[in-house]
Amino acid sequence: MSEEDAALRRERRRAGQRAQHRRRRLLAGGLAVAALALVAAAALAYRHFHNPSPPPPEPELRTITLTIPEGYNRAQTAGLAREAGLRGSYMKASRNHEGFLFPDTFELLKGAPASDLVRLQLEDFKRRVAGVDMRYARSKNLTTRDVVTIASMIEDEVAAASQRKLVAAVVYNRLHAGIPLGIDATVRFATGNYDRPLTESELAVDSPYNTRVNAGLPPGPIDSPGLASIEAAAHPAQVGYLYYVTEPGTCGKLSFSNTAAEFEADVARYDEARAAAGGNSPDTCEEEG
Repeated sequence: MSEEDAALRRERRRAGQRAQHRRRRLLAGGLAVAALALVAAAALAYRHFHNPSPPPPEPELRTITLTIPEGYNRAQTAGLAREAGLRGSYMKASRNHEGFLFPDTFELLKGAPASDLVRLQLEDFKRRVAGVDMRYARSKNLTTRDVVTIASMIEDEVAAASQRKLVAAVVYNRLHAGIPLGIDATVRFATGNYDRPLTESELAVDSPYNTRVNAGLPPGPIDSPGLASIEAAAHPAQVGYLYYVTEPGTCGKLSFSNTAAEFEADVARYDEARAAAGGNSPDTCEEEG
């Protein structure tokens, strides 16, 4: 064999070896790709069978907003609770809490029990009253309950916010003098007559809430007063007024007086205006147009 033939054979052998290496590399690469595909498929299968789709999110809890106006009593608030769809008896849940059920805006779950509203009102009352300075009232031997009782009458009697402290002063002065308060709002609470003129028999009703015939404060609050009325009841104006009556044509403002003679003159003016109005209340807003 010539030297050229031997070199050619060696070259052919090396070429075969190189081709064989390429085939091995391609086979190894194909096996690796196949192995990766199997691993991915296995992972997908595991997630499918062992990690099911998450449950749908729970629907948001539905709430209602309920506003209790200042001066509402338990019976009036019970009506609002029923209209709002609260469950159970508000009157039962709020028994013995008249005056301490703070009037405010509350958020409750739709269909919540009425007792939830009572709880929120009582908690709100504690927070609000904690900031009221009761030192002056205590110096007059009045308790927090007494202050709230006075505030509940102020809430019903006063239409002009600026006169709250003046009405509080009348109450303090009459208590000091031992004169019956003569506040018709307490008679209305006793009789349940909130809409019609009080009759002579109602004004003479035998009830501890009748402040026309009984001296001193009634047994307790007659409604839920707001914070402004509670503040006024704790800090009355330093004036000597003993009487007040509605001033005709002033959107509910009151006319105050120190003596019975002044009061009688104010009442006569009110009665004259009432007669001119055909027996209806002369409490109009003529001054404000």
